[in-house]
Amino acid sequence: MHGKTALVAITIMSIFGFGSKVKALEVGSPAPTPTAIDQDGKEFVFADAYAKGLTLVYFYPKADTPGCTAQACSLRDSFESLQAENLQIIGVSRDTSASQKKFQQKYNLPFCLIADSDGKVAEAFGVGGMMGLPVSKRQSFLIKNGQVAWISLSAKTGEHAVEVQTAIDSLKK
Repeated sequence: MHGKTALVAITIMSIFGFGSKVKALEVGSPAPTPTAIDQDGKEFVFADAYAKGLTLVYFYPKADTPGCTAQACSLRDSFESLQAENLQIIGVSRDTSASQKKFQQKYNLPFCLIADSDGKVAEAFGVGGMMGLPVSKRQSFLIKNGQVAWISLSAKTGEHAVEVQTAIDSLKK
């Protein structure tokens, strides 16, 4: 009986993300530098993006779902003002390149979307999954000078751009 009870407990813990092997990043940590595939099927090197300046890497569960669309459109609608801060935006989900491309085109998203189908980018950033599904939790990271400068462990959807702008403003102080 003990073996079955332990197995049930471990299964429940893994479904809800407890005991995950994913190590969370902290502010001040070196920024992860994975290589991935973007919405066009091209190689995307995170280190190259960071070299261009302040970078937002935001994770979302699934392209073209209500919350993820609200989050992406929030960033899209504030893109001009965020670009004035010299901010680059990189969205990451476990979707395929083709799904990311459709999402980008459907909502006229002016930033790069990463197809993290194998979850390696999420793992590099310490972003766990949700209830055992192949999706990433909604989290965001500002990268400045190759280091994690700000983290949101539960990024807002419709107000994400405001949240990011507030974080950028705090970095200026």
